[in-house]
Amino acid sequence: MAVQGSQRRLLGSLNSTPTAIPQLGLAANQTGARCLEVSISDGLFLSLGLVSLVENALVVATIAKNQNLHSPMYCFICCLALSDLLVSGSNVLETAVILLLEAGALVARAAVLQQLDNVIDVITCSSMLSSLCFLGAIAVDRYISIFYALRYHSIVTLPRARQAVAAIWVASVVFSTLFIAYYDHVAVLLCLVVFFLAMLVLMAVLYVHMLARACQHAQGIARLHKRQRPVHQGFGLKGAVTLTILLGIFFLCWGPFFLHLTLIVLCPEHPTCGCIFKNFNLFLALIICNAIIDPLIYAFHSQELRRTLKEVLTCSW
Repeated sequence: MAVQGSQRRLLGSLNSTPTAIPQLGLAANQTGARCLEVSISDGLFLSLGLVSLVENALVVATIAKNQNLHSPMYCFICCLALSDLLVSGSNVLETAVILLLEAGALVARAAVLQQLDNVIDVITCSSMLSSLCFLGAIAVDRYISIFYALRYHSIVTLPRARQAVAAIWVASVVFSTLFIAYYDHVAVLLCLVVFFLAMLVLMAVLYVHMLARACQHAQGIARLHKRQRPVHQGFGLKGAVTLTILLGIFFLCWGPFFLHLTLIVLCPEHPTCGCIFKNFNLFLALIICNAIIDPLIYAFHSQELRRTLKEVLTCSW
């Protein structure tokens, strides 16, 4: 957790590769280009992390409390909240250690701090990967529930959902460990970029197809009732729209981070790319904002979840 000015956040290794940063600084000085850098303070990181930590902990507790929510769909939602919780928790831990070090209240050897930084990086990276995977799993679950409604309960069973969850967690930990260990290899960054792109394309295709079915359903109801707008849509279609909104927010929050990874591969030495690299902390803050927004969507999406959440908040166990 070495102090590196404004770029000392977790996964900061992405912004300090030996082939990129020193040459980026020279290029910027030679051209005299001015970079727009958004400063994210440790206090803001800590505040965002704490808010996300509390919200996602409430989602996990709510789903754990209500037996009616122990279904494959809510299993994926709970795991997504757990992933966001780990992202927030690791952020809070890192920021707290940084503040203690700066205040002189914590003294530790550089080797110990490096090992702690590596562990936190693996937790953060694996939870980010699992978050993306669980969003994909939710999209696939909704797709099956709409297009294979009669066979849904035989296709998506709770044991299969648990197996998928276990596979996602194991794969996320393994790949994040390799990513942190070999972050300075272009091939590793390319694999990560390709993975992000593949998952984003998968989710986009599924949601576009679901929205097309929703439009057909709405037109059918309008013709049936001889109205231009349908009065009611099925629960599955409402879920598709809600999750589409969630996916859009996900794009906005993850897009800059994905751009950052892509530019590291494409133009690590270009001054313009160097200006974008300077906002790495902002990109991480946007990811944490996504973790804050997710529970809000879940709480308002399900009436059953809202009712149970109220019981959790009032300690009605």
